[in-house]
Amino acid sequence: MYCFQCGEKVESGQNFCHLCGTDWTENTDFQAEQTSTLESTDHFSDQVKGTFLQATEKVNQMVGEQGSMDVNLKEVFSAVFKKHSKDEAETLFISGTKSTTPPEHQIQSTWPKPWLFARVFVVFALTFLFLYISTTVFYNMNTLPGMLIIGSFAVPFSQLIFFWEMNAPRNISIYEVAKMFFVGGASSLVATLFLYSFLPVYDLTFVGAMIVGVVEEVGKLVIIIYFIHKLNPKFILNGLLIGAAIGAGFAAFESAGYAFRFGDAFGLGAMMQIIFTRGWTAIGTHAAWSAIAGAALVLVKRKEPLKSDHYLSSRFLKLFSVPVILHAVWDMPLYALHSFYILFFILIGIAWIFIFSLMNAGLKQIVRLNKQTDPPS
Repeated sequence: MYCFQCGEKVESGQNFCHLCGTDWTENTDFQAEQTSTLESTDHFSDQVKGTFLQATEKVNQMVGEQGSMDVNLKEVFSAVFKKHSKDEAETLFISGTKSTTPPEHQIQSTWPKPWLFARVFVVFALTFLFLYISTTVFYNMNTLPGMLIIGSFAVPFSQLIFFWEMNAPRNISIYEVAKMFFVGGASSLVATLFLYSFLPVYDLTFVGAMIVGVVEEVGKLVIIIYFIHKLNPKFILNGLLIGAAIGAGFAAFESAGYAFRFGDAFGLGAMMQIIFTRGWTAIGTHAAWSAIAGAALVLVKRKEPLKSDHYLSSRFLKLFSVPVILHAVWDMPLYALHSFYILFFILIGIAWIFIFSLMNAGLKQIVRLNKQTDPPS
């Protein structure tokens, strides 16, 4: 509860404010109102938490796990605002090589606490700010392309670093991740454009949006299949990372293209609007959708070499339909839900419920593998 005179927080059972000395017993109506408000807030929080747990339980059933998701998001992101040394960052960047990948029985099965992704985003943000000043204050058009690229890459690449930090097996290097981001992202654009030559979309009607969802997710899936076949990972968390790398590259290049086109047609203001809108919404679009597809593929194939039976299995197709549907609904002309970006928030939330559920399944997979693998004597 809070004091009605000065606004100071008052502990439950305390009859006066320790800051201004106001006696709470003299205003019982206000105290009752505060108590009622707190009870309503707690009830709403319980409802949200209950809905979240029910949703994760259903997603876990699709993934093949029992129960709801076992994660404390506050704890997972607790390291973001802590101070970290340069040595800690450098240690992270050299992980994933032959000499730094831990043996299977030493892989941590607890939730990782990522933080480097936030520092990477700050670097991008500062770079963008300086390029923006150079372009808009000093009218130096030579910095405009750099501002466009940095603004378009900031969120997707930072998000990719998050998935890389969440990859508990620590068996994929940053070099391999960067290669998937750039080469995989660009090649997925080619694959998508090739498919569009057979299924062109001229207008984003409901049918057109469904075609876009299928074409672009299948186009990215083709490249995800290539990298999973090449690396042959058995960890679900590896599949999340590989899919996120392809999707993040796709998102970054696509956003840069949209920013350039709108800037060329309507000016700098339109370019900035595209950069910011596609920037913050990128947290729940291509990288997230492709991460689900990559994780689903590894979930089905497990430690076997990738075969056509895996990506044609009903279990994979059921999970792969999730990013296809999310992508299609994202592009549908549901204008009534576009106010205050309501539709985007809903779809981003759904995508991350699936992602965290797949991460949860990935960590449980590590627990099972740790029990099967005895450490060398």
